[in-house]
Amino acid sequence: MENPSKIVEGGVEHVLGSFDGKKVIYDFPKILAYLNAKGKQLFGNEFRIFEEDHAIIYKLSNYYIRDAESCEKAGIDIHKGILLSGPVGCGKTCLMKLLRYIVPHQRIYEVIPSRNITFAFNHIGYKVIEDYGNQGFFCFDDLGVEPFGRHYGKDCNVLGEILISRHELLLNHKVLTHATTNLNAEEMEERYGNRVRSRMRQLFNLVAFDSKMVDKRK
Repeated sequence: MENPSKIVEGGVEHVLGSFDGKKVIYDFPKILAYLNAKGKQLFGNEFRIFEEDHAIIYKLSNYYIRDAESCEKAGIDIHKGILLSGPVGCGKTCLMKLLRYIVPHQRIYEVIPSRNITFAFNHIGYKVIEDYGNQGFFCFDDLGVEPFGRHYGKDCNVLGEILISRHELLLNHKVLTHATTNLNAEEMEERYGNRVRSRMRQLFNLVAFDSKMVDKRK
């Protein structure tokens, strides 16, 4: 039987915990060591995990490994997606790209910039809403700061429509949706309206960085 506690990449074996033949007992320091190595591979040698991020990474790691007991204590529902919020440059996108690799046996979602979806809508039209709303595993990056869509003279809140469809996808097929955002709850409601905001509460667990977090890219 394949050991899901071990990940082999480029001839290097990363051990994330122990496996008793039925379940993995994960070790958080080992997860951190793997994430640091994988981050350097994906984003360059300048990448590093900051100590002040350990708490949020621990919470998200428990979600990804489906540790229901730890998630319940943290107020996270493993049957919802993740909405990771925080100020510009705090590392939201990197984390959402990175954490999916600790569970290679699960289906990996694609991280898509929200603005790119709107641009595609402007060119292609409503098929884009169908493509992203009715299938697939996605993380919508920078949700809420994308422009409104416009196709053949008709305006459309593209991501708002997609989120409504993703809500139906969750209810009917248990397909999860993830997202990152710089906006707070009030700004989200102003951007998408109460109808979408109420569905977002069912779609997502809100996990937030400290609003005073500094821009790590500077």
